[in-house]
Amino acid sequence: MRFVVVTGMSGGGKSTVLKMLEDIGFYCVDNLPVSLIEKFVELIATPNSEITKVALGLDVRAGQSFEDATMILGQLKSAGYQMEILFMEADDAVLIKRYKETRRIHPLAQEGRLEEGVRRERRVLEAIRKQSDYILDTTHLLTRELKEELDRIFVQNEEYNSLIVTIMSFGFKHGIPADADLVFDVRFLPNPFYIDELKHKTGNDREVQEYVMGFPEAGEFMEKLTDMIQFLIPNYVKEGKYRLVIAVGCTGGKHRSVTLAGELYQRLKDKGKYGLKLYHRDVYHRST
Repeated sequence: MRFVVVTGMSGGGKSTVLKMLEDIGFYCVDNLPVSLIEKFVELIATPNSEITKVALGLDVRAGQSFEDATMILGQLKSAGYQMEILFMEADDAVLIKRYKETRRIHPLAQEGRLEEGVRRERRVLEAIRKQSDYILDTTHLLTRELKEELDRIFVQNEEYNSLIVTIMSFGFKHGIPADADLVFDVRFLPNPFYIDELKHKTGNDREVQEYVMGFPEAGEFMEKLTDMIQFLIPNYVKEGKYRLVIAVGCTGGKHRSVTLAGELYQRLKDKGKYGLKLYHRDVYHRST
């Protein structure tokens, strides 16, 4: 039997994940009282059970001690029960934005500020996060991409190291991305903005791509950058990093950065056991 505990930050995507796991054959139970966890695991682990895949949603709710839940899971593991822990994560700003959009009340901010509730929850979940087998960061993850990650882990059963690499293009005039781990400035290349027939196109258009990559410096830069990133990724994995944001910037974030970010994505695609996504932050940004 495959038993998965789905937990993590409120607003991180736990409910969505449970629905997706249900679609691929998991028997899903959400928000089971802490006092029933041990009995539930014992029941589903009985020999000859018709249930072969189970997902248990576990989160911080009023009136429940998450510390007790963490302790019980540890005891069950020590007793020989096989389980995997999937932790759903997202940046504080994104979690707060999601709560504001849905107008829901954070379970740890009943009478206080939403920001404080998020900080308190991180402290409460710190122990189980360290025990997790998989950490999925949904800060920039689309629903389709989340489904692909779950499929990779629980259907294809591929080796998973919890690292998701985001390659992001941006424009310096709109600010450097706050969550960037590595920032590369490609303003050393000629700017297609000053070519009349390319000005209103973007790095997603073939004409702009051919113009930018037509310069020898662009190809040499990509060779060196790809080589460095391929060296760094396994070392980040070894150190337990679960998210890497590579930001490639030009002036406006429409031409050079989009082209080179796309080129880097193609060079890294299917090259390792890590999640990879491409995000163009400013490609359609309207100038004021």
